[in-house]
Amino acid sequence: MTNYQLVLASGANPATILPVSLIATSVNEARPDPVIAIRYENAPTLADGSSVVEFTGASGTPVYGTDNAIKELRATFPFLKGKNETLEESWLSQVHEFFALDFKALEPHLQRLDSYLTLRSFVVGYALSTPDIAIWGAIRGNRVAVAAIKKGTLINLTRWFHFLEELCPWTAPVVETLNAAAREKKAAKSREGASYDIALLNTDQGVVTRFPPEPSGYLHIGHAKAALLNDYFAHEKYKGTLLVRFDDTNPSNEKVEFQDAIIEDLALMGIKADKLSYTSDYFDKLYEYCIQMIKDGNAYADDTDKETMGAERMKGIPSKRRDATVEENLARFEEMKKGTEEGMRWCIRAKISVDNPNKALRDPVIYRCNPVPHHRTGTTWKIYPTYDFACPIVDSIEGVTHALRTIEYRDRNPQYQWMLDALKLRHVQIWDFARMNFIRTLLSKRKLTKLVEKGVVWGWDDPRFPTIRGIRRRGMTVPALREFILKQGPSKNIINLDWTLFWATNKKYIDPVAPRHTAILKKDVVKATVKGAPDTPYTEKKPKHAKNPDVGVKTVAYSNSIILEQEDAKTFKQDEEITLMNWGNAFVRKIHTSGDTITELELELHLEGDVKKTEKKITWLSTEGQQIVPVELVDFDYLLTKDSLQEDDKLEDFLNPKTEFRDDAFADCNVAELKEGDIIQFERKGYYRLDRPFADGKPAVFFNIPTGKTGK
Repeated sequence: MTNYQLVLASGANPATILPVSLIATSVNEARPDPVIAIRYENAPTLADGSSVVEFTGASGTPVYGTDNAIKELRATFPFLKGKNETLEESWLSQVHEFFALDFKALEPHLQRLDSYLTLRSFVVGYALSTPDIAIWGAIRGNRVAVAAIKKGTLINLTRWFHFLEELCPWTAPVVETLNAAAREKKAAKSREGASYDIALLNTDQGVVTRFPPEPSGYLHIGHAKAALLNDYFAHEKYKGTLLVRFDDTNPSNEKVEFQDAIIEDLALMGIKADKLSYTSDYFDKLYEYCIQMIKDGNAYADDTDKETMGAERMKGIPSKRRDATVEENLARFEEMKKGTEEGMRWCIRAKISVDNPNKALRDPVIYRCNPVPHHRTGTTWKIYPTYDFACPIVDSIEGVTHALRTIEYRDRNPQYQWMLDALKLRHVQIWDFARMNFIRTLLSKRKLTKLVEKGVVWGWDDPRFPTIRGIRRRGMTVPALREFILKQGPSKNIINLDWTLFWATNKKYIDPVAPRHTAILKKDVVKATVKGAPDTPYTEKKPKHAKNPDVGVKTVAYSNSIILEQEDAKTFKQDEEITLMNWGNAFVRKIHTSGDTITELELELHLEGDVKKTEKKITWLSTEGQQIVPVELVDFDYLLTKDSLQEDDKLEDFLNPKTEFRDDAFADCNVAELKEGDIIQFERKGYYRLDRPFADGKPAVFFNIPTGKTGK
């Protein structure tokens, strides 16, 4: 009978999966019946092993990643450890070195192993051990490493590799299963979008989902995924009901401003709740349920200080208040309700377990005092339920059938069910899906708030922020946002996304409709005289988009006096033929310089020239015949210098010192007509969103929109 779960992401680099899969299989091979259930999930293809492996062992808590899974396997099954445990762990810590698919990066590690195996049949000792299985798996799963072995130049490594293959015939079915899963992944990838056929139960009896944001900040892209998935399953997949409920149980952090912004952002994304409610609507009922918990002996009052309580929970030590009488607990809860000095010392804890391996079950706090006025209920209450207590109760009361939430709550799922069981309330099915993580991006509301309060950013709608308002201010369109998130689907596999795919999705939407305009950088701008141009300036109407006439027309001015960019002018050679975009060809007849700077040019029009034969296609602006518009072009970098912050990383140590880059430029006269929020393309520069229109002589401000090439 299987007791443990190993989940692998099909389609990921096989070198990251095979080591764990083979070790788990070796455990099953050593037992009369399999004890580890191994399955593949149709997850996105990843470049590394950071989140393509999930193993739930004896601790009961899932661990992620190849290294962590191997450690947990060895902790769960001690027989996997040999006599020389130190040397084994040393080699196991090097397994990831054989994941690289670049031969230059991989070759030194293969050479080192080949040299090490000169007089050895096994990696450690004189018998098969876990390092042999893990390293063999990494190499067998790496097509580059297998190709190197087939060449036969790594004599000792090749000998060892084939020896293990014969010694362990059970590896062949594992490799074939992996290949089959990869083929299925490839087939699934060819289908449109993600798979939404997840194991939701009793959908024929009706589906009610919910999105429960806390009004303590603005919605970010992680919240958007939760909202869109709940909306999709409620309205599109099952024609059911979507509830939006504000989890307003912490008055210290919550504001009407955030609440209103969340409602606006949901509407913007096309999400319409069938019912809008607040946890504060149920404060009376939640209070009564807490009384019931205390009377049933399922909760107690505790005045242990926060640090001591945390330490006791970690060590599995019961609180000295755990066995207080029902009468004592009720009296203390009453003092809490009054908000007295005595009551402020106490909290209420669920009486679940002291030493459960799942620390979320170690008597969590379910009620605490807070004298801060609530933005909806004012000073009526001095006590507030925690999310972990309120959420399952209100879900059940409001008729939620399926609670779809991010995988970070997985350890708290048993706690959720315990609350419903203790209060004899209707059960709710939970489905975990992976949260969206992005490289060099903060999604912690607490940390985002810190950046706003310290003035590191302009506000919650800063274009460097992952909030819905921030990414829209940067130039993300709502249809692209919906498509990108829904294509991630409800998979449980945690991935660290790069922004490139996100912005590439957006480009599909803006490229066909973005009007084309011209901007010339102001720094060291080059004036040019154009021989052959009419003495009198004139204008023509040209399409704003060469491939989409529906975008409209713009005014293009022509004269014998134009400006070009310094970087373009520096590339010109005497008498070279170039193309002036939207005009025609011209010869470079004179180049005037001052040091390394081009100061002036003389061009000669050659409109009979073939624009297909010129190497350089140059943007330009006439200084006559139009009112040139001053503009400021702004680009941004990531706020963080590290792809992913760890728990012990200090935020301040990894803040990018310079994330904002501004260039002054001149733009064509049509830019003066643009409105805030308009998205255009400045030819040869990229896509931009107008953040501040041209007015009162102040330059128009444009934010660069990434296209997926830089990932910014």
